[in-house]
Amino acid sequence: SVKVLDASTLSFGTRVRWFAICFVTGIVCSILGTALLWLPKGIKPFAVFYTLGNIAALASTCFLMGPLKQLKAMFEPKRLIATVVMLLFIVLTLCAVFWWNKKGLAMLFCILQSLAMTW
Repeated sequence: SVKVLDASTLSFGTRVRWFAICFVTGIVCSILGTALLWLPKGIKPFAVFYTLGNIAALASTCFLMGPLKQLKAMFEPKRLIATVVMLLFIVLTLCAVFWWNKKGLAMLFCILQSLAMTW
């Protein structure tokens, strides 16, 4: 049902609570990933946690505006390039650490996914 995906089916308090939970989870994942970066072979956990952090932060706003409204906003013509670039760098980050084994590329893609989210 479309109503399940509509933010209005949740109370305002519930939406704010889940926004906060996802947002804080995103920050914790990003900080944890950054801390793990300094361990030997820490690039994989860093890339995974940092990417999960960005995804959780992005998902947090779904609770405020609803997933359908957020997707529509993300794919509006003025945001389309930033959205595609961000999604591309999320995928490339994971490819760099799991398939290509390129630490430098993974770091670059993590930075670029954050810049794309800011854009």
